Amino acid sequence: MLGVYGYEYYLTEQDVAENVRDGARVKSESRMFYLPTSTTGQVIHHNGYSLSYSEPHEQAEWVAYELKKSHLSNSKFKRPYFEIDQAVKTGAASWRNYKNSGYDRGHLCAAGDKNYRKEAHDETFLTSNITPQDHDFNSGIWNTLEQKTRTWARKYDGVFVVTGGVLKGEMKTIGSERVAVPNQFYKVIYDAKHEKMIGFLMPHQDSKAPLTKFVVSVDSIEGLTGIDFFPELEDALEDRLEASSNFKGWRF
Repeated sequence: MLGVYGYEYYLTEQDVAENVRDGARVKSESRMFYLPTSTTGQVIHHNGYSLSYSEPHEQAEWVAYELKKSHLSNSKFKRPYFEIDQAVKTGAASWRNYKNSGYDRGHLCAAGDKNYRKEAHDETFLTSNITPQDHDFNSGIWNTLEQKTRTWARKYDGVFVVTGGVLKGEMKTIGSERVAVPNQFYKVIYDAKHEKMIGFLMPHQDSKAPLTKFVVSVDSIEGLTGIDFFPELEDALEDRLEASSNFKGWRF
């Protein structure tokens, strides 16, 4: 039914052996990855997620990962210091750009999604996985969406997540490396087991509106970002899922 493009792994939770595909070293506990296209040509794989780094914006254009039901853990690991991602060949931005900027170091792959093991949790604190976020947005409506995503992973026995800022148009920058501050953020969630997909597009500001207000078609997010999110799905299925903004079937 599905094509899995170049990164198809059938690994157990205990199988953490490194794999090499197309010259890239891949460390993954996911049984499969559904990676978007990269507009930057710089895709990096960590233990629990992959990302496409945009050097002009000094952050990821997308972060993609599988959120399994078994990943949902109440473990409380000590919060590590942020570290520069040495895997970014063009040089990832320093965490110091955020100091006194007025913005949070906002996670794209949330640390709470990787609480099943300390190594996976700690890798979410690499600077390639953060973006400038207004505190009220980060701790407010964005956090609400992250929590809802975990709820769906539990209900639907796992989901695939792709998330990032929309790196287009005029944006503020912070720090000496001019890290871009996105005006909008998106999240695309795919439930492979039940063949449904949902997209969210949020202005970079907190809101008390229900999450359903921010549901849009995945096609519309692709149009904004230039990213093809699930190119290896069978074409008819991809077209049907990505064209819809109907959230019926998702339990809000």
